[in-house]
Amino acid sequence: MDKSVLIADDSSFMRKWLKDMLDKGGFYVILEAHDGQDAIQKYKAFSPDILLLDLTMPKVNGLDVLKEIRDYDSSANVIICSAMGQKYLIKEALHCGAKDFVIKPYFNNLLTILKNMF
Repeated sequence: MDKSVLIADDSSFMRKWLKDMLDKGGFYVILEAHDGQDAIQKYKAFSPDILLLDLTMPKVNGLDVLKEIRDYDSSANVIICSAMGQKYLIKEALHCGAKDFVIKPYFNNLLTILKNMF
């Protein structure tokens, strides 16, 4: 697949888990961000093909990151990966431009979602 990915999650365990899964699935994880501010800076600096974004992060929350990145790049491919799976959050994320919403840790269909994006 050879698509570049930025993983933004404040949990180093979750970043590693996602990175290992994506590596095995043929995606290239170029960057990791540990908070929302870091995610915005790295997205703007490196323009990855995909951003996997947690909602609950320090400094800037995931919805605000999503809004800023979509303002910066209206074609950004952002997938929310969050344990916060309430319907109103899912609706809000999709309304703000997320391509999909995956509830942690149920990543069974994540690679399929990513592959279907391209």
